[in-house]
Amino acid sequence: MNILILNWRDIKNPASGGAEIITLQHAKAWVKNNHKVIWLTAGFKDSLKEEYVEGIKIVRFGNSLSVFLLAPFYYLFSKEKFDLVIDEIHGLPFFTPLYVRKPKIAFIHEVASDIWDYMYPFPINKIGKIIEKVYFYLYRDLQFWTDAPSTIDDLEKFGIKRANCIAIPCPIKNKTLKVLPKKEEYETFIFVSRLVRMKGVEEVIKAFSIIQKEKKKAKLWIVGQGNKKYLIKLHKITKDLGIENKVKFFGYVNEKKKLELMRKAHILLHTSVKEGWGLVVLEAASQATPSIVYNVSGLRDSVINNKTGIVLSENSPLEMAKESLSLFEDKKKYMEFQRDCLRSSQGLKWDDVKKMSLKLIEVIKNKNNL
Repeated sequence: MNILILNWRDIKNPASGGAEIITLQHAKAWVKNNHKVIWLTAGFKDSLKEEYVEGIKIVRFGNSLSVFLLAPFYYLFSKEKFDLVIDEIHGLPFFTPLYVRKPKIAFIHEVASDIWDYMYPFPINKIGKIIEKVYFYLYRDLQFWTDAPSTIDDLEKFGIKRANCIAIPCPIKNKTLKVLPKKEEYETFIFVSRLVRMKGVEEVIKAFSIIQKEKKKAKLWIVGQGNKKYLIKLHKITKDLGIENKVKFFGYVNEKKKLELMRKAHILLHTSVKEGWGLVVLEAASQATPSIVYNVSGLRDSVINNKTGIVLSENSPLEMAKESLSLFEDKKKYMEFQRDCLRSSQGLKWDDVKKMSLKLIEVIKNKNNL
């Protein structure tokens, strides 16, 4: 088949994240199985208009907003004749039911819903929520592909039939440790994500400030980048809470450094509004580091509650602090969590997961006699 992926970012975009890593892995498998893949996406500073990445042709038009308007023109007027279109949804879809008459798959990592309130001011947040309801109605008969079973629950609330949905989990790329590593001398927490409000870093800082009252030598490592204005705000929060000397902002780090920090830390904290899956939870688990997370879509799927970490019964900094302190006090339980982390992170393999997406596109192919 000739497959078109519509995604506002590609793997080389500086703002790319887990969604693009996952998309690339599946697209590579399709190319390896003799499918042709074109990934239409937005341009960014100094980006090439076209290039090949791992056998996938990347075509860039416009910016992160205009690409949604330009995509129909590319689909309708390019020389390519596509057999299948992957409409990847990040808050906004590409509205392919309006102009694509070929088979389509809606690839969604999380239902935005309340994320609109965290990412955009009034009235954009309200407009976004209205658009979301409209496009889900428009997409109601499409095949949906997502990462986590809890996202299927969210889709069902918007009128998408469960029978039209498939959840394909997301493995990690790095290797799992074979033995338990040496941790930092004193209690060390880590947060790894893009530094935007919806990822919940402010909640993590508040939780740590409560922990720090009990554990004076505890540390918090914040790994990830964000815009300058938001970083200034985060630094101010740590100063106002009197913990600025206990919190270290690492900014962007490469994969090797990220895993090293995860390996040395005791617990990963994650308080996102919601996630598509929560890859950092599995990455931390591969380094024998349990996670304590908010009970939200994606995170509740990637943490095996009371085995590889704790899914909180109440989403609050106070509850996160209580559970963290309790786990530290129970050394035997903590070590059991560590061992379960290593066992669970070994169980999910990319080779198995890629077979699932290959089967999905083959089903679409056979269903439509392509």
